[in-house]
Amino acid sequence: MSKGTHDRPEQARDPWRVLINVGQIPETGLHREIEADAGIRQAMAEVAELREVLSARASFDVVPRRDGRVTVTGRVRARIGQTCVVTLDPIESEVDEEVDLVFAPPEQIPEMADLVDDAEEGDENTPDPPEPIEGGFIDLGRVATDALFLGIDPYPRKPDAVFEQAVEAPDPEDHPFAALKVLQQKPSKRRPKGKSVGKPKAD
Repeated sequence: MSKGTHDRPEQARDPWRVLINVGQIPETGLHREIEADAGIRQAMAEVAELREVLSARASFDVVPRRDGRVTVTGRVRARIGQTCVVTLDPIESEVDEEVDLVFAPPEQIPEMADLVDDAEEGDENTPDPPEPIEGGFIDLGRVATDALFLGIDPYPRKPDAVFEQAVEAPDPEDHPFAALKVLQQKPSKRRPKGKSVGKPKAD
């Protein structure tokens, strides 16, 4: 998952909220299984402009680091209702997204952003920028929601749906030799046989 919570549109709401107090995370980390109820799924469908969200669940491992940062890894799975862009029929799609994020205290964000810039200038693989720990909490619900939204196919289609373009039959008269053919078909004005055209004879 390359897109973090800081990249989400400002107008987007957070219908799914599961807060984790960073100060209460054990040194060995913790595991969380979360699942969205009907009300949350409906709200997510409205935000993402989906027909419906039939199911949404996530599994996370949250592990603290000695530098004050926290890693969040896991997987988000969902089943969503969409509309086929070809047939306009209702269809259901599966979302299965992996999550691998680093959360950092706000005061560490500028420092890590500089490390990302340095990696972009060099030949190193560019790491994802960290997510901020807001008010001492990490919102696993927001992480799951962002992963779900990231996994949505913007152009869903049924497996057997294909675009059919209207094909017009070529006009047989519309080709470079059409004018020549017309000229060849015109009757030629020939002189009658046995008659000559000349000056009238003098009496």
